[in-house]
Amino acid sequence: MISSLVYRDSKLSAVNPPPETLAILRTEPGVMIWVDLSAPTDSETKLILEQTFAFHQLAIEDCVSDSPFPKLEPYDDYLYLVMHAVDYRQDHVFSTTELDLFIGKNFLVTYHREPLRPVDASLDRFSKSPTIVVRGPDRFAHTILDFMIEAYKPALDALHRQIEGVESGVLSGISAPELFPQVVGLRKQLSQLRQIVRPQREIIVELAQGKYRLIRSVILPYLRDLSEEMGRIENQATGWSEQLILSFRIFLNKSSHEANEGIRVLTAITALTFPALVVGGWFGMNFEHMPELHAKHTYPVAWSLMLASTYAIWLFMRRRKWL
Repeated sequence: MISSLVYRDSKLSAVNPPPETLAILRTEPGVMIWVDLSAPTDSETKLILEQTFAFHQLAIEDCVSDSPFPKLEPYDDYLYLVMHAVDYRQDHVFSTTELDLFIGKNFLVTYHREPLRPVDASLDRFSKSPTIVVRGPDRFAHTILDFMIEAYKPALDALHRQIEGVESGVLSGISAPELFPQVVGLRKQLSQLRQIVRPQREIIVELAQGKYRLIRSVILPYLRDLSEEMGRIENQATGWSEQLILSFRIFLNKSSHEANEGIRVLTAITALTFPALVVGGWFGMNFEHMPELHAKHTYPVAWSLMLASTYAIWLFMRRRKWL
């Protein structure tokens, strides 16, 4: 599908004119065009990329094929960008959709194989606000990139809630079989997020350096702000990953402490039964000549000795706070 906005003298003058007229419109003085190709057919792609704007064949080949990495390539009269819009599905998996941008002196062409909310939101903003003054196509590009970064917020909120759930589980006694998959899964998602954000931030940083004449100086501060926001997202992902490792270590220390507590209780029980075992073992020996076995008060003495020894050991452990 082809969507387009036509600006004349920096003001909106037409929405979605016939695609066949775009080639003539872009040559008129004071005219600026944004053409969006959303899941286009082969004929639509050929009409816009080859016939209307006559982009370089290598740029067209890169555009119509999947590119796993962002890129920025300057041509004689336009910049070619490859970016990736993020989508965080309900199954907690990051997916990206490629967005190709051609930024010229008086035009912007966007190409994507699937509908993209950042692009749709940008088109909706400009088409429904005809009073907005747009003096260059870099304004369109900045708006799209801004919406793309905004799209990270639902994913970040969902990840934050999951990480807080892990931390609460660690403190409330979550089991190891339940905790381990959560920690591994969240760290994998955070790693994916950093891999998506870092190279795109580098592209925006390069655009914000003012090296390209097609990016006006008035837009550079806004691009720098976007690069800082991308940097904050990357740092946040790194911090959350370290936070998960800390929670995992707390869980291990907590489990080790609980295991030590159990071993200490078992050791204390063993120590408490030791006097009875010693006394019982002594009087249980099968020697023929043991005078203490035939004494009148041997049985109560043995009982008293076992009880007194056991009580003394119990009292000692209580004072040392072992029980």
